[in-house]
Amino acid sequence: MKRSLLLFSILIFYISNAQVSDFKNIDFTIADNIAKLNKGESLENLALLSHKLTSKLTTDVEKFRAIYTWVCTNIEGDIYQHNKVDRKRKKFMNDSIQLIKWNNDYKIIAFKKLLKHNKTMCTGYAYLIKELAFLANIECVIVDRYGRTVNSNIEKLEMANHSWNAVKLDNKWYLCDATWSSGYTDANNTFISDYNDGYFLASPLLFSRSHYPIDKKWLLNSTLTNSVFVNAPLVYAETFKHKVIPVSPAKMNIEVNKNTAVNFEFKTLKQNSADNISLIHFLKNDESDFPIYDIKNKNGKITFKSKFKWLGYYDVHLKIDNDIVATYTIKVKKG
Repeated sequence: MKRSLLLFSILIFYISNAQVSDFKNIDFTIADNIAKLNKGESLENLALLSHKLTSKLTTDVEKFRAIYTWVCTNIEGDIYQHNKVDRKRKKFMNDSIQLIKWNNDYKIIAFKKLLKHNKTMCTGYAYLIKELAFLANIECVIVDRYGRTVNSNIEKLEMANHSWNAVKLDNKWYLCDATWSSGYTDANNTFISDYNDGYFLASPLLFSRSHYPIDKKWLLNSTLTNSVFVNAPLVYAETFKHKVIPVSPAKMNIEVNKNTAVNFEFKTLKQNSADNISLIHFLKNDESDFPIYDIKNKNGKITFKSKFKWLGYYDVHLKIDNDIVATYTIKVKKG
């Protein structure tokens, strides 16, 4: 029985991560260059834009890549629009009829702003990806509901806050998020264009750590549950860059006795060196390391241990190279 469960787990892991390498033999250079050559093209005629992006490409995945790259590098995130929609969602959280009415009216305003200023929020990104793909005869849908970030660390699945896409390529569904690929908003509410390729046809296992759909079929091969999603460590865009999946500790908020070893583990979907891993926290603006030991890197898993010597609460960050990829909140108490 144990052997059967082990084989089943290996099969699920393989299928889920097949997303990463399904198109490893495809060179996206031409598709990316076409997106660059059409930089600044108008959104007034989406059929013409889709044709310009895809007509010289032969495979659907290359066509979708050109569309995705163009949208991510030509459309800016609009934090003011996002905040306005967020306020209205909270206001009408218990009045679905009023929310639908307001949302239908606001869609017209948001679309006009997208056309005029090339600015939008997540729904606009997802809509544009879907429409351009449709015009290229590629099946693509909008997936709605919950996204976890440092600014919206969901503790309950109560109010929708994000949208992304699922796209069908070679009779198989894939996940992507053009909003989070395009860049981020800094502390001054200024949008910073910073393309992150990690959200393009991402592994469902990794994707589900920060995206949870209302319709669970869009988890694809991930079996993540509601409770695991909301309690898991917070992951960042750099997690997709390094393609790592935190495994242990399984929860973001944990308690540990003073001087007791805590086991850390994460899966790697690409080659990562254990030499570049650290566990840190911040004292005011200064970065401080927690000592780690017993580091192992084997069969796509990296494990290590750390002991916390001082009582108190700590925001503990897992760091690879110079990038923070996950955060835990650790309460260190007396034994």
